[in-house]
Parts: sequence; structure tokens; C-alpha cells
Amino acid sequence: MTKDLVCKALIKAYNVRQPSKGCVFHSDRGSQYTSHGYRKLLASYGMRASMGDVGACWDNAVVERFFGSLKHDWLLKVHQPTRQFMKQYVAAYMRYYDLERLHSSNGDLLPINYENSLRKLSCGT
Repeated sequence: MTKDLVCKALIKAYNVRQPSKGCVFHSDRGSQYTSHGYRKLLASYGMRASMGDVGACWDNAVVERFFGSLKHDWLLKVHQPTRQFMKQYVAAYMRYYDLERLHSSNGDLLPINYENSLRKLSCGT
């Protein structure tokens, strides 16, 4: 994973989600996330960096849970003939995970519905 890759991912995420100023982006302490270019991009979007402690895997529990589900629910069960095939199906799994899969940790709501309910609470609407 390179700085350029994570910068492209941040640009895409920012354009899709359009977070409000002050949004916190949490990551590990990988060199790509601590690089000057990446931190400058975060600042240009009005976002703040948050990084877990060294060796504290629980700081990234949510994303680790996602990758565990991706591997065990899908990746190890579906033949991946090409890189393009894998790229398309990882994107499809992400959509499924975020938009269709019920999550027991949030009252069996879809993640997008749970996020929207929190947004309503925090915005007072």
C-alpha cells in the first residue's frame, strides 16, 4: 500500500461521502498515513487525522472486523481468476456489507441506516 493509493482512496471517499469539516479519519501509523502529502490532503479537506497506538490492534477493530468478514464470508470461498474480477467483487462485497448486511452490533440495522440515525441525532433533525 502506497501513499498514492491511500490518497486516491481518500479523494474518492471524500467525493462520495462529502463529510463535514472536522471529520476524523482514523488509521494505523503506516508510513503512507503519516506522510506529508497525505496529511496535507487531509488538511485540505478540513479533516483531522487520528492514529491508533503502536501495537494496539483494537484501535482498528471495526476495519479489522470488515476484513475478517471479507476473507471468511467471500474471498476464501469464491475463485478469483483475475485481478479485475477480484477488484469488481471486492467492491460488490463492500456495497453488500455497507448497504445490505444487517449488523447485530447496531440493533440489526443496515450500516447506512444506523449512520443516518446518528446523523439525525447529532444534527438535531
